[in-house]
Amino acid sequence: MKNPHTLINKADLYALYQALIRDMQQPPPADARPLVFNGFAVGWATPPAVEALRDLPIVSITDSALQLQLSPASPAEINQGLASVAEALRVAGCAGEWRDELLEVWAAQRCVGVIERAAMRPLGLLTSAVHLNAWSPDGRLWIARRADQKPTNPGLWDTLVGGLVAAGEGLDLGLTRESEEEAGLSTRALAARQPLRHCARLHMRLPEGYQVEDVWVSDCVLADDVTPVNQDGEVAEIRLAGLDEVLALIRDHRFTKEAQLIILDRLRR
Repeated sequence: MKNPHTLINKADLYALYQALIRDMQQPPPADARPLVFNGFAVGWATPPAVEALRDLPIVSITDSALQLQLSPASPAEINQGLASVAEALRVAGCAGEWRDELLEVWAAQRCVGVIERAAMRPLGLLTSAVHLNAWSPDGRLWIARRADQKPTNPGLWDTLVGGLVAAGEGLDLGLTRESEEEAGLSTRALAARQPLRHCARLHMRLPEGYQVEDVWVSDCVLADDVTPVNQDGEVAEIRLAGLDEVLALIRDHRFTKEAQLIILDRLRR
């Protein structure tokens, strides 16, 4: 791949990156309440989420926190309790889009259970996202435009591949799955990709709650005879773009914030 740094003004690039990373390190909403799981802080519950969970027997609410108490000796009880939390949020109308997808709940740097994806933002729970920067041999970048019906960032440009890691699959398997679903890429096409690296931990206020997310990214040069094709209907368009165009789209805020950060982080290195 040709050097993508050649024609880039590094000072402008660094300024763009720094402004973006500052914007993506937001404190939790002032009215959010710390979410505590068996004594460990795990997230931030929105006021609607607090009200939705108030009557659950596993919930205790104080002026300073919303506490979940579940037997650490019973993984089945934990997951059942977390399922009841997600269902209460759905009934109250304050869950996100229900996906029937389970994500991991982390406390004290270990996975303590799983919960429906729709509950993550209202509770401010940590998620992990994997992305792929896919380049052509001549140094252009494959970019994907999100479908207009997507509930978040509809119609914006994105990295070729990006998505949340499901419970139990791990980062590399998550990227493999997302690459197949979003771009039709086989493991053979990705054989020479770089190892996933940690890009940032984001803290973002969203209409549905609070996003706390570890962003992981891998870079890969796709062979000239490989053409990504979306498989899951969540992408409206995939194409190659030169770096001048990519940076123009970033300056015009036509990429998702996560994609902007990932691309700028790569180019500044």
